[in-house]
Amino acid sequence: MLSAGPIFLRALEPGDLDFLYVLENDPSLWAVSDTLAPLSRHVLTEYLSHAAADFYEVRQLRLVICQAEDGCAVGTIDLFGFEPRHQRAGVGITVVAGKRGRGVAREALTRVLDYARDTLYLHQLHCTIAVTNTASRRLFEGAGFRQVGVRRDWLRTKNGWEDVLELQCVFRDDTA
Repeated sequence: MLSAGPIFLRALEPGDLDFLYVLENDPSLWAVSDTLAPLSRHVLTEYLSHAAADFYEVRQLRLVICQAEDGCAVGTIDLFGFEPRHQRAGVGITVVAGKRGRGVAREALTRVLDYARDTLYLHQLHCTIAVTNTASRRLFEGAGFRQVGVRRDWLRTKNGWEDVLELQCVFRDDTA
C-alpha cells in the first residue's frame, strides 16, 4: 500500500468488482480509454483474477485510489505499456466525478511517480491528453511532465476530430 496525506493507493481486490463496474461503464470516460461498449461483470471478474500478476510479465499495473479517512475507492491510477528494456511506461488516472478537483489525482500521481522512480526504477513515464482536457494538462505539467509533441486529429469525438498532447516525465539521475 502506498500512502500519504488524504489518500492511499492499493492493489486491486476481488471486492472492487462493483466499483470497477461503475467506473468502466461510465460513457463519459470512454473517449479517453478507447472504449466503445460496456464491460460485463464476467469480463471484470476475469480481469480481477489476473490483476495480481507480475508487472514485468503483464506490463501493466492498476492501483485503486482510496480516501484515507474511510478507505472508500475514489479512482484508479494505471501504469501501462511498460517497456522493460527502455524502462518506461504510460500513466493514466481516473477519479470518480464527485471527487474531482479536490487534489485526489495530484496526490495519487505524486505517489506513483515516487513508486515508478524509486521502486520500479523506471527512467520515464508518459501520457496522452486531449487538448481540451485542461485539468489533466495542469495536473501532469504540475507534476513535472513536459509536452513533447502533438498528435493531430487523434481522437474522434461527436464534434469531429481532436488533437492530443504527448507529455513525458524523465527521471534524472543526479548521482552520475
